[in-house]
Amino acid sequence: MSISDPPPPAPSGPPPAPKEKRSGCLTALMAIAGIFMLLPGLCALLFGGMSVIDGGRIPSDMASLVFLGLVIGIGGVVLIWAAIMGRKAPSARNGR
Repeated sequence: MSISDPPPPAPSGPPPAPKEKRSGCLTALMAIAGIFMLLPGLCALLFGGMSVIDGGRIPSDMASLVFLGLVIGIGGVVLIWAAIMGRKAPSARNGR
């Protein structure tokens, strides 16, 4: 590099900030709670499936419990997924 050459361009913007990591204890608690929440979903599938096989329909007094168990089971799946994937920090855009 000679004296007449211009200096190389400076990097634009600040360096990216490191991602904040969640503690391992919180991740384990989320996963364990999600596993416990899967149990009502499994029971809902079991009892709902047995009633459909026996009578061809789910009785109206049991339908709300089956639905509630399925919703709790889906919540358990979401909780386990969130524990494994972790929280993603929003990306900072320059100029906005």
